[in-house]
Amino acid sequence: MKPYILLTPGPLTTTETVKQAMMTDWCTWDEDYNVHIVQEIRKSLVELATAHTDEYTAILMQGSGTYCVESVIGSVIKPNDKLLILSNGAYGDRMGNIAEYHGIRYDMLAFDETEQVSVTYVDDYLAHNADITHVAVVHCETTTGVLNPLKEIAHLVKMYGKKLIVDAMSSFGGVPLDVQELGIDFLISSANKCIQGVPGFGFIIARQSELMHCKGVSRSLSLDIYDQWETMEKGHGKWRFTSPTHVVRAFKQAMDELKAEGGVEARYRRYCENHDVLVDGMRSLGFKTLLPDEIQSPVITSFLYPHAGFDFKGFYAQLKEKGFVIYPGKISQADTFRIGNIGDVYPDDFRRLVEAIRSCRY
Repeated sequence: MKPYILLTPGPLTTTETVKQAMMTDWCTWDEDYNVHIVQEIRKSLVELATAHTDEYTAILMQGSGTYCVESVIGSVIKPNDKLLILSNGAYGDRMGNIAEYHGIRYDMLAFDETEQVSVTYVDDYLAHNADITHVAVVHCETTTGVLNPLKEIAHLVKMYGKKLIVDAMSSFGGVPLDVQELGIDFLISSANKCIQGVPGFGFIIARQSELMHCKGVSRSLSLDIYDQWETMEKGHGKWRFTSPTHVVRAFKQAMDELKAEGGVEARYRRYCENHDVLVDGMRSLGFKTLLPDEIQSPVITSFLYPHAGFDFKGFYAQLKEKGFVIYPGKISQADTFRIGNIGDVYPDDFRRLVEAIRSCRY
């Protein structure tokens, strides 16, 4: 049963078969779980991330995507290292907050929320700050829906000999990329985003040669990615602490369904069509997008309030009553709301959404 469709950037609408996969209980010490579910997931994630699978490995971590971002920053950046964070939204800013908590040396290049990270500024900064050792960036900043120029940023980071950390929370599995070709050292994502699983764990795709340098670095027991990886390697899929078994099994089902759909390219095309149908329909009703089309991701779309005095809560309630749940805005400089295009949702769902909005009073 679907009481409503979630049009959010995660948690999102999942298939009935993903939900059904959670109906069985699993023993965390059993081979059927560790070898045939966890290890297969780890292998499949690396295959999803790159054609050069021998250079990378996957680490699964309990908790939300932010747990995984913190685990990477806390496990990778050593006391003598210095991190450069490229931020154009709340999730880039959150990496700065994490660095503060950990006492990590860092600089932040902050950009407007409605613009991409500037490749020119990054080039200039790296040219004049040789002490930077690592660069971190959010691929798709769901604060607004902007898609940052990852290929160009990655090229600069490698040109200057730095290590690259990418928060691909809202893009991995839904926007094509190859971590080896881009030179990404650590990529972070979550179960409940474009792979269309449910919340409960995240994962890191790590370059194995760089992961080896992480032993003993973390100041956190639970968030130590090297220790988690080592236990999974030696224990053939065993987690250090209780794993979210039902969520993990659902994720395997979601991975199988991604493959059946045609892989990342096919899912990307569907998300793009979802976005196009949504934007065309909303513009026909007089709504305006926050971002210009050329920097907009297909993951989530921000719309400006249509007029002064627009009652978002009332609008939200009307849509929920009609079977759709959307997202409030997250930026300070404009009144916006957001509509997610990812999950088990299709162009016809967005055509129905536009008709539902047409009948709303706002």
